[in-house]
Amino acid sequence: MHTFTIGTNDAGQRADKFLRKACPQLPTSLLYKTFRKKDVKCDGKRIPPETILHEGAVLQIYLPEDCFTEKAEPAAPPKSAARLPKPDIIYEDAQIAVLRKPIGIPVHADDHGTEDTLIARFLRHLIDTGAYRPEEEQSFTPALCNRLDRNTEGFVLAAKTATALRCMNEKIRNGEIHKQYYCVTVGAPPKNSDVVTAYHKKISDNQVILSELPKIGFREIRTGYQVLAQKNDLSLLQVTLYTGRAHQIRVQMAALGCPILGDPRYGRMDANIRHGQRYQLLSACKLRFVFSEEPCCLSALNGMEFSFVPQFAGPFLEAEH
Repeated sequence: MHTFTIGTNDAGQRADKFLRKACPQLPTSLLYKTFRKKDVKCDGKRIPPETILHEGAVLQIYLPEDCFTEKAEPAAPPKSAARLPKPDIIYEDAQIAVLRKPIGIPVHADDHGTEDTLIARFLRHLIDTGAYRPEEEQSFTPALCNRLDRNTEGFVLAAKTATALRCMNEKIRNGEIHKQYYCVTVGAPPKNSDVVTAYHKKISDNQVILSELPKIGFREIRTGYQVLAQKNDLSLLQVTLYTGRAHQIRVQMAALGCPILGDPRYGRMDANIRHGQRYQLLSACKLRFVFSEEPCCLSALNGMEFSFVPQFAGPFLEAEH
């Protein structure tokens, strides 16, 4: 028999999900077989896999101890992360942080093998400040709530607790987080402002395709835009995301005939070379929190707004005045 005492960051999740994270070496088939045999108990009572765990509960799983000989390694940044820069923290409280990601830094480890990621910087900061102690956690690691491409700058939300992560993910699903971007496009979209609907499919880790009509395997996306300024053959757009899919803005602008300047995948290479742009001019630069009235651990954010003007927007905005 093996026993777990459910801590603050373990509470609020299903028993099977907790055990899969707390015992990564335990085969999934054996775990669910143990549930079927009613050999998993919480506070002395047999439970099904979907039981929601509460803080302080004692969870027991009846398997030989040699099934638990390998202790799960606590999630932490690599040792070399001690030399990483501190993340650019725009806002932080006990539950959540708003980070500003620079261009060229991935949010998570990718195929390039870099150890300098936004999540590594964030974990290093939390460990240094004592807000996260990996050795004390059984199943939770602080996490980022949204993603940006390596070469897109802007705001990223980071949860410091499991409760904050669940709450923020729910608010993102419910459309209570309003995100806007600035981008520079080659040419201009068909209208000065519009909200366009398309259908999105991810075909690889680094590429998506769009369809104008619904298709099997495609998911609906909605993207709003407004042309703020134009200069020669370029346009400055403010883009509002109503859905959040991989490469959504980049592929949607390309489909409208005005790809983002500097975009190596969906853009125009001749324009990128002519303007000397190696990275897409796209920035997640506005963030607004409009929550429902129901109090939660993130209520301090309600009504807050964060914004900055990306460097590439300056020449367009100056020309307008």
